[in-house]
Amino acid sequence: MIEGGDDPRPHDDAATLRHDVISKLYVELAKFPTVATRNDHYLALSYVVRDRLLHRWVSSARTYLDGKHRAVIYLSMEYLIGPQLGSNLMALGLSDAARSALAGSGVSLDELIEHEEEPGLGNGGLGRLAACYMDSLATLDLPAIGHGLRYEFGIFDQHIRDGWQVEATDRWLRNGNPWEVRRYEIEHPVGFGGHVEHSPHGVRWVPERVVKGIPYDVPVAGYGTATTNFLRLWSAVADEEFDLDAFQVGEYWRAVDAKIRSETLTKVLYPNDSSPAGKQLRLEQQYFFVSCALQDCIRLLTAHASIRQFADLYAIQLNDTHPALAVAELMRLFVDIHGFGWDEAWDQVRRSMAYTNHTLLPEALETWPLPLLRRLLPRHLEIIFEINRRFLDEVRARFPGDEPRLRRMSLIGEEGEKSIRMAHLATVASHHINGVAELHSRLLRETVLRDFAELWPERFTNVTNGVTPRRFVALSNPGLADLVTEAIGDGWIRDLDRLRDLEPYADDAAFQDRWRSVKHANKQALAGWLREAHGITCDPSSMFDAHCKRIHEYKRQHLNLLHVITLWDRIRRGSDDGITRTVILAGKAAPAYRAAKLIIRLAHGIGEAIAADPRTHDRLRVVFVPDFSVKTAQRIYPAADLSEQISTAGMEASGTGNMKFTLNGALTIGTLDGANVEIREAVGAEHFFLFGLTADQVTETKRVGYRPGEIFAKDPELARAIELIADGTFSRGDRTMFRPIIDDLVYRDPFLVLADFRAYAEAQQRVEQAWRSPTSWLRSSILNCARAGKFSSDRSIRDYAERIWRIAPVSVQA
Repeated sequence: MIEGGDDPRPHDDAATLRHDVISKLYVELAKFPTVATRNDHYLALSYVVRDRLLHRWVSSARTYLDGKHRAVIYLSMEYLIGPQLGSNLMALGLSDAARSALAGSGVSLDELIEHEEEPGLGNGGLGRLAACYMDSLATLDLPAIGHGLRYEFGIFDQHIRDGWQVEATDRWLRNGNPWEVRRYEIEHPVGFGGHVEHSPHGVRWVPERVVKGIPYDVPVAGYGTATTNFLRLWSAVADEEFDLDAFQVGEYWRAVDAKIRSETLTKVLYPNDSSPAGKQLRLEQQYFFVSCALQDCIRLLTAHASIRQFADLYAIQLNDTHPALAVAELMRLFVDIHGFGWDEAWDQVRRSMAYTNHTLLPEALETWPLPLLRRLLPRHLEIIFEINRRFLDEVRARFPGDEPRLRRMSLIGEEGEKSIRMAHLATVASHHINGVAELHSRLLRETVLRDFAELWPERFTNVTNGVTPRRFVALSNPGLADLVTEAIGDGWIRDLDRLRDLEPYADDAAFQDRWRSVKHANKQALAGWLREAHGITCDPSSMFDAHCKRIHEYKRQHLNLLHVITLWDRIRRGSDDGITRTVILAGKAAPAYRAAKLIIRLAHGIGEAIAADPRTHDRLRVVFVPDFSVKTAQRIYPAADLSEQISTAGMEASGTGNMKFTLNGALTIGTLDGANVEIREAVGAEHFFLFGLTADQVTETKRVGYRPGEIFAKDPELARAIELIADGTFSRGDRTMFRPIIDDLVYRDPFLVLADFRAYAEAQQRVEQAWRSPTSWLRSSILNCARAGKFSSDRSIRDYAERIWRIAPVSVQA
């Protein structure tokens, strides 16, 4: 209700929706139905849906404000939220009404959902996890605001040209974004460079340049609840956008120079940081968004409470080290701007902040060159030095005389050029530090943060990742969702543990037949889309063997490809009577990552050779799906039979693709890495194809001196596969193209591809044996889904809420 007793809530019946859509065409888009394009209809319907979201959003915001409830402030550089129309219709319960409303005008809802451009706000697992968590926070009635950047361009669109990845600009905003609301009345100044002035009255940072942050809000609706939270995405604009004096004297470029330089901050997701300019831009992005977020938190807080209630009313979660500058920025705001003493400010920081670590890979543990930080953020460097001085005093008191420990734990890295260790900064400032799978959290405590875990064991915990069943089953796999709901009711959509009720159906022949029919229909749909969109043909009756994730050597797509070459060679030699298999690969390689790009080229070369071979093309296919995204994933997960989770043990923090495949009934072939360990425990070892060295064995193998060439020499099939790559079979006779891959495997093999090859090939033989028994395979497929309840993002968020954030649900009235 609004003041005065007027109720602005729109009705949700089909007739009202149809009226509202036509009205939006007129008053928002200046179109009428007979001339409206598909994009016009998409925008009109989206605005209609957004109106209903905003009503819930206002009710939620008022409830939180009136009750002074503690809220989660989720800080993440990425939110891979995926298309919004279908998801929001489902959350509001309007899918059927919208379909009917549009049908009356001769418009297809499915076509509008397909038309929607995917927001370019994230890249991979980190951003998708953040999106799943925002979904669960709203669904569980937990107050939350997600802060990030409104990138004008996403990471890149991936095109394939002659087998090579080619990057194109991701212009995701070109047709408009109906889901965002710009807040014109809010802007926050963010400084860079300059100098610091110290006086008896305090400290004053005088930046060399200032940009302004302006917010765009995207509502996030909970499922089956009135709660609607939001993402606040920050865009950079110049403090003074136009220099009139420069323009008047004909210096037109200088007149807009500040505008161009400022807006560069939020132009693109993850600029290439291999150059000094790219590295500086990446650091500027990180500081800009956390400064905007924290200034905004203080603005909201001081409008209705004392700033000294900050830690009581905000639980700040650092999603990896990208937002770690929030530590120094919040201290600056408290001490320099709001007059806190150091100890009081540090208490507020430590009581409000928590840190999620997402990686053990050294190259992914961020460090920033000290000279760059001194030049760009001089006051923050002073604050970090003071945090470090006080922290090391605490370490000395606890471990007197242990100088090596002090060097290891210092926030300042002394090796080579001095640098700031962002994981250390985040750890020192946080009341809880968590890994994202049980194995990852253990390795975190035993390796990269071991010294900190010894100092503060009570701060370290685990929260295994999860995925939202709303998007990755209910929305993307409606056939399976309907079958499950018919069997056990729809409670599983909000309580995934209820999938356990499916277990008795695993041996039911009639249910197995329907399960098979759903899977086959999904495979036909994927095959049809691949044919129409990309000219790729595949057989829906074959086993769909899917390996879909970022292309990286530790994820070992090249291990998969070596096995594919072996299968092809066996078929050619007449020594294989195996199954018909379609190997589906998808994923992007970082633009500067040459080895990953070569792996993509190798996949295409192998696929080309197999397709051209009349002896094998009807038995084996290699399909690379371009431009992997949430939209593409929603096609692949429901259709997959086998999920490839074959990273080197100890290197994948958790993974979430493994959970999505399992939830959709795919069986996993994988190592004991990341969340694979917990998936295998949950679904049962007999329904998981395990292979490979464990994390401890990987460490020991490297310690004693790993010699991949010896393995190569002792395994004829492996040697044959590598020889086929070397002799130009997959590069049209070019013997040099893949030489870097071969040399790396035979002489270095840092990710133990060759060490695990034979075990992987044997596990794949077990896969083929299981596939030959359809009844047994279907039983395992059903049980994989039925036992995947643990891997809901709702469970993850409950863990955070109860053990880390200490927040409780808040009921919102619609």
